[in-house]
Amino acid sequence: MRPHSIDDLIASLNRVGVTAVQLALKPFVEPIEDDWTERWGNGCARLRDAGIEVASGMLETVGEDYTTLDSIKETGGVRPDATWTSTLARAREVAQFAENERIALVTFHAGFIPHEAHDHARRAILGRLRVLADLFANHGAQIAFETGQESAITLADALKELDRPSVGINFDPANMILYGMGNPVDALELLAPCVRQIHIKDAIASAQIGEWGTEVPVGDGGVDWKQFLACANRVVPSARFVIEREAGETRERDIQQAIALLGTV
Repeated sequence: MRPHSIDDLIASLNRVGVTAVQLALKPFVEPIEDDWTERWGNGCARLRDAGIEVASGMLETVGEDYTTLDSIKETGGVRPDATWTSTLARAREVAQFAENERIALVTFHAGFIPHEAHDHARRAILGRLRVLADLFANHGAQIAFETGQESAITLADALKELDRPSVGINFDPANMILYGMGNPVDALELLAPCVRQIHIKDAIASAQIGEWGTEVPVGDGGVDWKQFLACANRVVPSARFVIEREAGETRERDIQQAIALLGTV
């Protein structure tokens, strides 16, 4: 929603009519603005005072570059050796913040997990993800990897090998389309036992293999919402739906469109 302050965020949430939010946590642990305290300080308490629940948090790993599919494959999640130390340092701050503010779930992109079990990069990524899983668990929080950067089969196999009960999935159907990683309904069926949260987001696939698709307002893209929501309510009835809109210049209106669709499907 690109708020400039907590007050701005609260006003925006009130306009669209929602009382819970997934909160990006980087601004709360790495303040850079001179007026940070005035704009963001004590933000979670101010949200609670306004009747808004922090449903979950989001960890942005260091150095992520979403310019192209190739750039995010090289820079995303915990995969890059060059940024792992910095990402771990940020994760420690976020985990402590989550504990202090009683945020029980933190999501992030793991970072293009290779499928082959013998792949050196896969072993390194899983080792780092175990470190993060244990770190957050020690602070009373679960973590969830967002879908899209690998196939559902690869992600399911990785979770089994990871062997951490505090780790789950933040399922994003649009990301399956944006990254060209398969049908969202089939993927949800496979990953259902591990799903902790579901993003409500839509997209159109790219006509060119290896290129980004396009995020669009919910209902205007390739997700079959009737089929997807029926599947979600059947296989993961406890998972929370969180509307996500990361593109466009009319985000409040687009979120209201998503709310309307959810009420009619």
